[in-house]
Amino acid sequence: MSERCGWTGLEPIYVDYHDTEWGVPEWDSRALWEKLILDGFQAGLSWITILKKRENFRAAFEGFDPATIATWGEDDVQRLLQNEGIIRHRGKIQATITNAQAYLKIDDFSAYCWGWVGGAPLQTNFTKQADVPPSTDLSLAFSKDLKKRGFKFCGPTIVYAWMEACGLVNDHLTTCPQHAPCKALASPPL
Repeated sequence: MSERCGWTGLEPIYVDYHDTEWGVPEWDSRALWEKLILDGFQAGLSWITILKKRENFRAAFEGFDPATIATWGEDDVQRLLQNEGIIRHRGKIQATITNAQAYLKIDDFSAYCWGWVGGAPLQTNFTKQADVPPSTDLSLAFSKDLKKRGFKFCGPTIVYAWMEACGLVNDHLTTCPQHAPCKALASPPL
């Protein structure tokens, strides 16, 4: 019998996210960046908190347009600190601006990200949630490189969770009905 990955529980927003988005390879540079930023906002919180506020984040951060966000200053930080629809954390808001500036210095963010996994999702074969690591040597090296490039809120655990979410690694359990479909998406779109 197939069972979803255990972390989803029964919350409909979590189940939908798991079944339609988590682990599906993301090839779009801006979407990869948005998800990295949201994973940074999640630090210290539950992912469901971010999912429930995701549309508010998208509105507050102008659709996560890095070119726009990179120009923001203290007035924008203050505006966002007043926005009750998002996580109002000064450090994370300022990191988003810094991360937008760092993003713009990378010619092709998608190629940069996918280069870390050889251009195709890493496939795992975990059968129990307890076997899925919170980070790996790869996420540690990836995190260090992002930080060297000026990114913030991108430690190895955040980076690994983001890699899972964006399908750079397929950590759906082999017993999960989404494992095989995500595995089948292992090639970049033409």
